[in-house]
Amino acid sequence: MTNNQDDKYYHYTKIAWIIYTLLTLARVVVLVLFVAQDNEERFFYGLMPAAAAYVFRPMNKPFSKLIFRFTGVSHPAEKDEPPHT
Repeated sequence: MTNNQDDKYYHYTKIAWIIYTLLTLARVVVLVLFVAQDNEERFFYGLMPAAAAYVFRPMNKPFSKLIFRFTGVSHPAEKDEPPHT
């Protein structure tokens, strides 16, 4: 049962990252096509939102909370294994 939950969590995590990436790309496209007025602004708006999305990317804890809120699947528990000697 836990393996299935782990698989669901990782699947939803991949979907969340895909949505995050698509939103970033949509923001870049809107800025480049509709806001930029010259080539310098197009370059800046094409580069900076992607860099900012990378720097301010969500960490595991906020993503886990959102995945749990929308899907009901929680983050897999850490497995306590004795160290191998």
